[in-house]
Amino acid sequence: MSDYKKIIEEVKPEMQKAVDYFTEDIKRVRTDRATPSLVEDVVVNCFDQKMPLKQLAAISCPEKRQILIQPWDKSYTKDIVAGIQKSETDLSPVVEGNQIRITLPPLTEEYRKELLRILSGKKEEARVVLRKAREEAWKKIQDGCKDGEIMEDDKYKAKDELQKVIDEYNEKLEEVAKNKEEEIKS
Repeated sequence: MSDYKKIIEEVKPEMQKAVDYFTEDIKRVRTDRATPSLVEDVVVNCFDQKMPLKQLAAISCPEKRQILIQPWDKSYTKDIVAGIQKSETDLSPVVEGNQIRITLPPLTEEYRKELLRILSGKKEEARVVLRKAREEAWKKIQDGCKDGEIMEDDKYKAKDELQKVIDEYNEKLEEVAKNKEEEIKS
């Protein structure tokens, strides 16, 4: 494998991480459908330790716009409610016996537009990470050419291959974003 191919292969995992992070990050962007990912990473201060909600309770969605949280120990209930209220989720938990129920209100048109704007911003952040990874790889290729490790012809082949890779990861980002957009709009 020539040196430029190795550089391109080394940058792919970094680009995949950007796509994976974006995918995980937008799971917390609310849609009209309830999903455990809206609350599972909410930080709960329980016994003077900060823990994600998913470590303290079972989380399910019995209905389209409802999240049901069943703490494994009822002593966690007050801390879980406080954690949800302090989080940036804008959700209103209601305690019902040994469980906590969250009912999502329907999305207004104005809120949908705001969510789409947030989604667009997160997508642009991921694209910046991809561009930065491409720039670093291109710099390594150019440095390799200056040092005589990569031939001039290979430098231009590398530029084309690097562009194909960036296009591939941009398409992945676009597809993930498009699916989330459809969820928000429906």
